[in-house]
Amino acid sequence: MTDTHDPRCPWCLAFPEYVRYHDEEWGVPSHDEAHLFEMLILEGAQAGLSWATILKKRAAYRAAFEGFDPEKMARYTKKKIEKLLADPGIVRNRLKVQAAVGNAQAYLKLRDERGGLAPYLWDFVDGEPVVNRFRTLSEVPAQTPVSEAISRDLKKRGFRFVGPTICYAYMQSVGLVNDHLIGCPSHPDNR
Repeated sequence: MTDTHDPRCPWCLAFPEYVRYHDEEWGVPSHDEAHLFEMLILEGAQAGLSWATILKKRAAYRAAFEGFDPEKMARYTKKKIEKLLADPGIVRNRLKVQAAVGNAQAYLKLRDERGGLAPYLWDFVDGEPVVNRFRTLSEVPAQTPVSEAISRDLKKRGFRFVGPTICYAYMQSVGLVNDHLIGCPSHPDNR
């Protein structure tokens, strides 16, 4: 447990993995296709659960989904899906597991059409992260017009578990938006 006077965003103080994720990944602009795809799958898996739950299962997800290799995931059969649903290391929700496989298929089409998630996603923010200057967690929105636009477009492209709230969390996790509170050492104004 981190000191309650820690200047970091308060949501991350519950356990060391959360602090590491906050300090090293959350809000950091990513253009890495493997990372962008992994986070898309994990954010979908998180729907209705805490991010802490998914973060604790991240290594098991990487193992179960073969390093989030979209080429392999797109070819998963019903038998492979059943095997995944028996894996206690991941969230064993049939709709989420099937969505991960379908999202791998949709990703491959998106990659062919748009060059991948990086060029596609960064177009929504004109190539630059949106840096917010919130003072409290209550100011941070659950969704925005940009996350709504990404959600609509991803759904048209066949992606699932990509509602506007999931998309906003995804935007935060891959640095399309930086919602570190202004007093946090990870806020760009403090670096």
